[in-house]
Amino acid sequence: MRSALCLGETMAVLSPDPPVGLAAADRFSCGIGGAESNVAMGLAAFGVPVSWISRLGEDGFGRKILAALAQHGVDVAQVQIDRERPTGLYFKDPAAEPEHSVRYYRQGSAAAAMAPDLLADPAVAALLAGAGLVHLSGITPALSPSCRALCEQLLRLPRDGRVFSFDLNWRPGLWHGQDASLLRGLADSADVLLLGADEAEQAFGTGSEAELRTLLPGPETLVLKKAADSAVSLHRDPATGRESRTEVPALSVALLEPVGAGDSFAAGYLSGLLAGLDETSRLRRGHLAAACTLTVAGDRGALPEEAVIEALLGSSEAQWRATSVAPGRIESPALPAPAVLPGRPIPAGSSVLR
Repeated sequence: MRSALCLGETMAVLSPDPPVGLAAADRFSCGIGGAESNVAMGLAAFGVPVSWISRLGEDGFGRKILAALAQHGVDVAQVQIDRERPTGLYFKDPAAEPEHSVRYYRQGSAAAAMAPDLLADPAVAALLAGAGLVHLSGITPALSPSCRALCEQLLRLPRDGRVFSFDLNWRPGLWHGQDASLLRGLADSADVLLLGADEAEQAFGTGSEAELRTLLPGPETLVLKKAADSAVSLHRDPATGRESRTEVPALSVALLEPVGAGDSFAAGYLSGLLAGLDETSRLRRGHLAAACTLTVAGDRGALPEEAVIEALLGSSEAQWRATSVAPGRIESPALPAPAVLPGRPIPAGSSVLR
């Protein structure tokens, strides 16, 4: 399997422990958070050789991030260390309204100083030349003008057998005061575009398949996620120009926490792409990875054993629709017995809706 390269910012995440409002918090636990590094760790979990490129401050948070990604099997050898700018961080505020539950402190971060000259680094250039997949998101171009220029230059590179994927990851707070219309051009320059119908509505004014395809004709494949209902792939055959539509329903999930599910979906789908799977199998891998993340507290859920994944990918439509995922287990008519997953069970009576 060819390797992947993910580029973007990862920050330290400080969460009140116990989970109280920031004003009442005396103690914090420290984790890491970043869309592109989440995808990198997800790809590694699927067995894809993957590197993550970014900039970090020469500080304890930066060292923590490097150690965590390396522990998950991600190559971080070419991450640049900035001796002047800090690693970005954000705080979770459990007491705040959902739209204000995260407080970012990333302005002037080391990652915000990424620029096109990053691509001139011989080691980075070698990674790019050997990658089968290069993954970006809409977060990076919002960080700074130099980050936007970096993304634009990356997406203009000759493909040479590579696939460039772009996850919209719409963050209105990051684009406040900036020209968000630039995001459309970047998204349309990718080969594979992943986006949710809800975020597309906010970013582009529509969540409609047909309208989005008209608005974004560039990508060979547009993957539209419809929340807890389904995911749709609109794939254009490069040889004939003919477009096909594939829709796969989401799995039934006992939701614990939604954070990171979109990144896990991207990792599942893109790993299927690198493995040469058809669109149905790619979407199923995406749904399965997302479901495993939705049932744990944190950004990433552990995947089931490979035999379980293969059985679910090969299941009938009826078997797939009857499959359910809860913390610690997967039940499906396609499996001889429930599959055990690492995770913490949710309390009885919790919502089973995603």
